[in-house]
Amino acid sequence: MTARDAFGLAAALVVAMLGTLIFEIIGFPSAPLTGSAAAVSIAALFGLPIFMPVWLRTTAFVLLGINIGSSVTREMLATALAWPVTIAILAVSLFVSMQICRFGLRRWMGFSPRDAILAAAPGHLSYVLALSLSDNGQTSRIAIVQSIRVLFLTLCVPVLVASVFGATGVELMPDHVLSLWQLALLVGVTLGVGVLFSWLKVPAAYLLAGILCSALGHIFAVTPGRPPEEATFVAFLVMGTLIGSRFVGQKMSQLRLDLLAGLWVTGTNVLITLVAIAVSMQIMGMSPALLIVAFAPGGVEAMAAIAVTLGLDPAFVAAHHVMRLMILTILMPLMLSSVKRA
Repeated sequence: MTARDAFGLAAALVVAMLGTLIFEIIGFPSAPLTGSAAAVSIAALFGLPIFMPVWLRTTAFVLLGINIGSSVTREMLATALAWPVTIAILAVSLFVSMQICRFGLRRWMGFSPRDAILAAAPGHLSYVLALSLSDNGQTSRIAIVQSIRVLFLTLCVPVLVASVFGATGVELMPDHVLSLWQLALLVGVTLGVGVLFSWLKVPAAYLLAGILCSALGHIFAVTPGRPPEEATFVAFLVMGTLIGSRFVGQKMSQLRLDLLAGLWVTGTNVLITLVAIAVSMQIMGMSPALLIVAFAPGGVEAMAAIAVTLGLDPAFVAAHHVMRLMILTILMPLMLSSVKRA
């Protein structure tokens, strides 16, 4: 690493920390990710040299994968199987929403076929960005579109549900934190599986390896619990910095078009989700508040937090969001491979 690279890395991380601090102070959601992305994006637009070494990027992907996989438990998977109808409706709504969104992104917003699929995904933000980064896609454009969706739902869902149905403050996420040896074991195994996935040309190999290893560790009670807050913080900070680095050389005229694309994707996702909720209510007779939080295509962490603060059925909400991630994890590579074959 040259002196210029070292300066670019140090400058990027300092700016990312400042952005995180500012967003924490104003109470912005997911500050380590959103704050660092916003600050580094602005700095990149003003010409700050940005550098992110491969080893740090890989570390972030591994930690993000472990964090996503930590939400998967044997009980949660068993619970998910108890609601095949609503999960099937959710799966159909995800597919329909992605098809409509990517059509508009390609036809009117100038997205490539691959980038349109990633920008249209109704959720799984970390996975989407990792897929884009691993293939040198237009990550900054995708990040803008996805961020608008996540921000809108994060702000609107709790206001809508709480104002109508109230909140009780039930605890959802487990308190147990992985010990250092458990985390080290999980990271080591994930790196090994990531190398294998890379050799097999699996997209976002280290992220998928982290999800798989962490999920299996939870299901078989080998590595129960969630990663330490510090590990999650570092992962989101690096991911935000990576997102911001994609704004180097970006033109303001392009940003305006991406904002419009974000509104298109968000509006389409909300409309299709409302239809899916209405169908589920008609068939299953379930609470609209529960279905709104379970089906809302927002960030997993944000929706989980909303569920626990509103006192909704934690098993139902968590199972549907985990299933949404699993469906997208399978669906997106299939759609991307179909584009490559076309």
